[in-house]
Amino acid sequence: MSTDSSVITRSLQEPSAFGEIFHRHAPRLYRYVSRRAGPSVADDVISETFMVAFERRASFDLSRDDATPWLFGIATNLMHRHRVAEARTLRMLEESAGDTDADAEDSSERGDPALILAEREEFRETARNIRLLSVKDRDTLLLYAWEGLSYDEIALALEVPVGTVRSRLNRARRALRVTPAPEEGSHERLQYTQNLA
Repeated sequence: MSTDSSVITRSLQEPSAFGEIFHRHAPRLYRYVSRRAGPSVADDVISETFMVAFERRASFDLSRDDATPWLFGIATNLMHRHRVAEARTLRMLEESAGDTDADAEDSSERGDPALILAEREEFRETARNIRLLSVKDRDTLLLYAWEGLSYDEIALALEVPVGTVRSRLNRARRALRVTPAPEEGSHERLQYTQNLA
């Protein structure tokens, strides 16, 4: 399969080729934005993201084969226009933790009701603390935890130094009171992010 950079290069002469970038990346971007701000906002943000990306394709750094960080950076910036929707989605996540019949059925299968209640409260607290993070720290944390972007990719997406990414993740970790973020490439990322899904 051709690299994103080769597709973008081709699209400079053949604009319709940019559709391949949309097909490769839109589903993942949609899931991310939808989790943060809800499906109705995600539809708008994804449309805007690819419109902006198409208009700016000539400025894409062709030395980078993968357009993922670039696209996530555009989408993250566009989401800032929808902060109210994101706050509402995070608040709903916080309030709905453990309130469904499915959770009740699940708790009977998993055992100890006290443990189930403790897990629900921990989830609510985590969701609340994510909502209360600064926008920059939340952007950094969710690109890392939900999308699995590397420190370097997050730095590219948010146009900040890698050291800033590390600082923001450390600050977010302290706010969420979770174990230190595993080093990049570690198999412990899943454990670090399990309460953020």
